[in-house]
Amino acid sequence: MRTCSLVLLWASLSLYVDTMSITRRTVVEMGEMEGEEEEDRDGGKGGKLLKRFKRGWMWNQFFLQEEYTGSDKQYIGKLQSDMDRGDGTLKYILSGDGAGDIFTIDENNGDLHANKRLDREEKAFYTLRATVVNKNTGMKLEPETEFIVKLHDINDNEPKFTKELYTARVPERSNIGTSVTQVTATDADDSMYGNSAKLRYSISQGHPYFSVEHDTGIIRTALGPGEMDREKREHYQVVIEAKDMAGQRGGLTGTTTINITLTDVNDNPPRFSQSIYQFSVPESMKAGTPVGRITAVDKDLGKNAEMYYNVVGGDGLGMFDVITDKDSQEGIITVGKPLDYEKTRSYTLEIQVQNTQTLDTRFLGYLPTKDMATVRIGIEDVDEPPLFERASYVMEVKEDAAVGIAVGSVRAMDPDGYNSPVRYSIDRRTDLDRLFNVHSGNGSIFITRPLDREEAAWHNISVIATEFNKPLQTSRVPVYIRLLDVNDNAPTFASFYETFVCEKTKAGQKIQTVSAVDADDPAGGHKFFFSLATEGAYRGNFTVRDNGDNTAGVLTRRSSYSRLHKSVYLVPMVITDGDFPMQSSTGTLTVRVCTCDREGNMELCNAEAQTSSAGLSTGALVAILLCVIILLMIVVLFAVLKRQKEKEPLIISKEDVRDNVVSYNDEGGGEEDTQAFDIGALRNPEAIEESKQRRDIIPSDTLYPPLRRTAIPSRDNADVRDFINQRVQDNDNNPTAPPYDSLATYAYEGTGSVAESLSSLGSASSEGDQDYNYLSDWGPRFRKLADMYGAEDSDRDS
Repeated sequence: MRTCSLVLLWASLSLYVDTMSITRRTVVEMGEMEGEEEEDRDGGKGGKLLKRFKRGWMWNQFFLQEEYTGSDKQYIGKLQSDMDRGDGTLKYILSGDGAGDIFTIDENNGDLHANKRLDREEKAFYTLRATVVNKNTGMKLEPETEFIVKLHDINDNEPKFTKELYTARVPERSNIGTSVTQVTATDADDSMYGNSAKLRYSISQGHPYFSVEHDTGIIRTALGPGEMDREKREHYQVVIEAKDMAGQRGGLTGTTTINITLTDVNDNPPRFSQSIYQFSVPESMKAGTPVGRITAVDKDLGKNAEMYYNVVGGDGLGMFDVITDKDSQEGIITVGKPLDYEKTRSYTLEIQVQNTQTLDTRFLGYLPTKDMATVRIGIEDVDEPPLFERASYVMEVKEDAAVGIAVGSVRAMDPDGYNSPVRYSIDRRTDLDRLFNVHSGNGSIFITRPLDREEAAWHNISVIATEFNKPLQTSRVPVYIRLLDVNDNAPTFASFYETFVCEKTKAGQKIQTVSAVDADDPAGGHKFFFSLATEGAYRGNFTVRDNGDNTAGVLTRRSSYSRLHKSVYLVPMVITDGDFPMQSSTGTLTVRVCTCDREGNMELCNAEAQTSSAGLSTGALVAILLCVIILLMIVVLFAVLKRQKEKEPLIISKEDVRDNVVSYNDEGGGEEDTQAFDIGALRNPEAIEESKQRRDIIPSDTLYPPLRRTAIPSRDNADVRDFINQRVQDNDNNPTAPPYDSLATYAYEGTGSVAESLSSLGSASSEGDQDYNYLSDWGPRFRKLADMYGAEDSDRDS
């Protein structure tokens, strides 16, 4: 078949070439017969006529097979011009795509060759240009003409898919022929030449579950809904093959892999893992407490596996509830109402489970869409505290009830079978004033102190019930006691009332409206009556008119009043309530007589009111007084500070004693006063510090090294001269000594000295002979002392 096709193609090409040659010769002959001689633009000068010929090429395009594997150059064709007489005077020249490299031409005869192996998939055709020149003159005999070399395709490229791996999803239970996905492959060969690029798809792996359309590559399901069940198999791997040459033998192939997953549909109802469940629960568990969990299994996934449980029967219906755990899809059984072992010791529940989503029943047949399970719950006995008959009690009593009157009673009993007796008491934290008490045996609540509704209308107490045999078993109940009102409070004025009346007025004019309040709370509301007191001279001056709405108006009975005659009237009024027993009180209205203008506006009242209105208010006077007191305190404080500053001592710091004059106002008690100073240092020279810092400067240990001193002379050293000289030398050699005079303190006088102690406190009173001549050797500073004691020795000798 392929050979026949090539023969037909070669015959067609030969016929085409012959037709072109005949046509070309006809054109040439017509050009020779009808050609006109034209004068060249420069021919006018030379007088030579040139002839213009039609182009005489005998070609337009060439064909070349790709992927040539021969050892010689591949012959393409021959270029020939009508002007070529075969005498070797013409030269063919080639230019364009790949000229000289890929393509070469024989310059003598125009044979065209390909030097390299070409690939049509890289470049399908080449555009070249050729011309003919005279070898001797180099003149172009033919204009440059363009032609094409096209490459014939061969089947040298296998099909390639757009993806190496595909993924697809299709619902389970799908009908036969349901589209899953589509794969696509391409072939780089020429689709316009032969069947090299014509592909055909086939399935090499995935039978019998899937199939593929040969021309389009669409993958479809090949089995029915009963076979494609996700719960049996969820994942499939399909291999698709694409083959060129329309799938004929010898064609090239390419493959790809498709991973297909069956998605879930709700085709499985939930089923309990067991048909009977048993639980036990103590009777003391509160409502809402979990009892246990039941489990149902659904083979589906996601929302298709969501389920809910409900109690549909059993004697425990209403006593227990069931809820669904959203995470684990388990049923949680909870207590719905309080349990009592003494009443019911076990319950049975019928619980149903079903899907929340609509179930696909096409494949269930006669199987039920719901499942049932039986749950048996046993109640365990618990030692319970006493149980009151009510959750709370409300009692009422009049506020004037006598002490000891019973308000009401509470009752509790032991719910267990033992029926243990109960003792009652009041939680005193709820009755701090101890207004009530309860009988420990029968639970009667009675009054222990007088009550007053106006102080507290409600009393909320807690009564505790305790088992006699088990004191730890207790319970409590709230008791609300309401005090009923008794008319035991008289009405009074709502506020302090004070008004004025003009000196010139008219009889019957209202000067004040009064109202009353009452601490009581009668059931029918308050009703007050107002009247003037029966005694008093004011009755001729004022009168009271009851308005009937718990208010009254005070009216004048005269047309004129004299401020000078009487400036203030105190009008007593009797206020009576309308409840039983009737209560009344007397209130006083203060009426001041004032001078008014024509419009009745007050201008001047009595002397007290005038002073009060013209002067400063009490608040202003208090503020002024406080300001005066503060100013006085500031002045006194400044005076005290100034006085202390004037008496400030010269020595501010006890460490600084330079050039300071210290005044001592104490003259001392003489030699008899042994408390004026401490002579311990004189009696104990060893207590003196080894290295004593100066008190008139700040020493610096970092700048100067410590001084090396000799040991302090002991009591055995009788000569104090060495000690004093040592101290003088230390001060003279001290580099930190200031250049000014300073006070050096010597607290040690020495022992064993000839002069002994200069103080009479520590020296013995002996008048023995002593030699003071050594004082003359001490220099001019001790000359006076030597004269004094030396003279005494001379007198004594004489």
